[in-house]
Amino acid sequence: MSPNGSDRSPRRPMRRKLLQALTAGLVLATATGCTYKDFPRLGMPTPTTEEAPRILSLWQGSWAAALATGVLVWGLILWSAFFHRRSRTKVEVPPQTRYNMPIEALYTVVPLIIVSVLFYFTARDESKLLDTSKKPDVTVNVVGFQWSWCFNYIENVDGSTGDAAKDANLAAIPERYKKDFPANAGGVYTCGIPGDKNPQTGNPGPTLWLPKGKTVRFVLTSRDVIHSFWVVPFLMKQDVIPGHTNAFQVTPNQEGTFLGKCAELCGVDHSRMLFNVKVVSPERYEQHLKELAEQGQTGYVPAGIEQTKHEKNRETNVL
Repeated sequence: MSPNGSDRSPRRPMRRKLLQALTAGLVLATATGCTYKDFPRLGMPTPTTEEAPRILSLWQGSWAAALATGVLVWGLILWSAFFHRRSRTKVEVPPQTRYNMPIEALYTVVPLIIVSVLFYFTARDESKLLDTSKKPDVTVNVVGFQWSWCFNYIENVDGSTGDAAKDANLAAIPERYKKDFPANAGGVYTCGIPGDKNPQTGNPGPTLWLPKGKTVRFVLTSRDVIHSFWVVPFLMKQDVIPGHTNAFQVTPNQEGTFLGKCAELCGVDHSRMLFNVKVVSPERYEQHLKELAEQGQTGYVPAGIEQTKHEKNRETNVL
């Protein structure tokens, strides 16, 4: 019995609060739109390129390591809180420990091991994902600008004449990418505005067409500020930097229309920099390029700001 004559133990409110907290945590963990099939992906979209599973695997490993570390840390915190709390019957000061060399060595070495392992796998996968040594089947110059996107299809298309490697509008693209351009590629283009919509899905933004099963190289250039080119189910995004050209390659392996967006805060209308990616058969892709040529969208739109001096120096070293 408590001093005020009540039978209620002072521990009961604490236990009740703990039960409520655990119940709330369980609800938050389970009351989502994910199914059991989505759980292994940890909420990430279904990969739609040959390279995306590598990215997904890296995220899964990172989350597994974080969860294991979290469980250990939470367990030690709860263990310390419950088993080293002040006793109601003993009031003496517990033994004071100023330092413990094994423990200090443990919490110095273990984080170093964790960071080293994560660094290794990240560097390994990044080098694979950013490798552009293989000559692509298709090259698309993605041009970011406030507040939409243009897509230069660097291809040989009937009805379009010219040479992409010498085109003044593509002067911002480094020579190391131009050497893989098709010979005498007149090319076609499409440009968007925030008010554009995909006719099939109604999603906002211009639509980039890609052929299924073909290796596509994206050469990323900007006309103004830093943007970021992100196709959500590709699980891959990269900055679009003025005066500095980035590139990466993917091989789409699933037909459909997918969402893309700018993932870099680039100004007041950043949220409207949306686009769509339509993956179709190679035959339908070639037909679409011919349709663009018939509509008069031949040649190339300006790719962006000319390379900076630093980028030109890097180009010389690479070549």
